Amino acid sequence: MTQAIAEKVSLYDQDLNLWLERAITQLKTGDLKSLDIENLIEELEGLAGRDRREVINRLKRLIEHILKRRHVDLPDCFRGWEVTIANQRDHLKQLLKQSPSLKQHFLLCFDEAFDSALNLVQIGYPDIDFPTTWQFSRNIEDVLKVNFWEEL
Repeated sequence: MTQAIAEKVSLYDQDLNLWLERAITQLKTGDLKSLDIENLIEELEGLAGRDRREVINRLKRLIEHILKRRHVDLPDCFRGWEVTIANQRDHLKQLLKQSPSLKQHFLLCFDEAFDSALNLVQIGYPDIDFPTTWQFSRNIEDVLKVNFWEEL
């Protein structure tokens, strides 16, 4: 008779939250020998990637709604677009305040975010002639503050 050998499942794989609590305790108490370094590195890398993805996703949504507000003549939609613009700006400001190093990522991914936003608005409004390049300042403070549609 052959016995099946049960594979030991780590706490990381069983309960991520409990693993995190234990890792925090181990770090606070200096118990580095017991610390699951490999998975800690994986989690930290994931956090860094998550924040970069959030910057590009929020920037894309911001640009998408700026384009709609600037170029789509649907006054009944203006308030909703402006609320979305304000919301995305607030989230981006919080992210950049918490992690100022993400400003470089903001600038580096701007063209990618614009292209993606342009694609979305062109699908949604095929009869509108949207500009194929960003027509305004790329300065982070301007992007997060200026109501570009008022420059008509």
